[in-house]
Amino acid sequence: MKHLSFALLLGLLMTVGWQGTALAAQQGSALSQRGVDRITKEVRHELVMLPYYGVFDFLAYKVDADGTVTLLGAAARPSLKSDAENVVKRIEGVEKVVNQIDVLPPSPADDQIRRAEFRAIYGSPQLTKYSWQAVQSIHIIVKNGNVTLAGAVDNEGDKNVALIQAKSVPGVFAVNDKLQVSSK
Repeated sequence: MKHLSFALLLGLLMTVGWQGTALAAQQGSALSQRGVDRITKEVRHELVMLPYYGVFDFLAYKVDADGTVTLLGAAARPSLKSDAENVVKRIEGVEKVVNQIDVLPPSPADDQIRRAEFRAIYGSPQLTKYSWQAVQSIHIIVKNGNVTLAGAVDNEGDKNVALIQAKSVPGVFAVNDKLQVSSK
């Protein structure tokens, strides 16, 4: 009789233990999603607060459930690439940083195109409102005479005006449109 009650008690404890483990695993996945959301918010904040992040740079990122943050985009200054990696490494919960930010080659011709694109886009009366932000939402990436517009605009009309303005700059080989219309 003692052996039978001990076996029943052991079976009951094992069942409760397994259910508790399954419940903890379910709660862990919910916590990890909250953790990913928290890390995502913090990465965005840290990147936007970088002192030399500007209109001629575009930084993007991806956060994985295992704590890996992948940095993407383009930087006009090599120091921005390393600065971005360093601030993201310090965020609690980040296990690994994969830095895939492309450093744009130094070029006086590209610098001239950057200035002309800035004047053409942000000088347009319809697009001036985007220059009032601390970090402008239309980013101008110039690499070897090719221009990429990245970021977000309020509507399709603003996107079209930005593309027309970008294509009007002399010396540009091609304009690549990566602007997205934000949904409010």
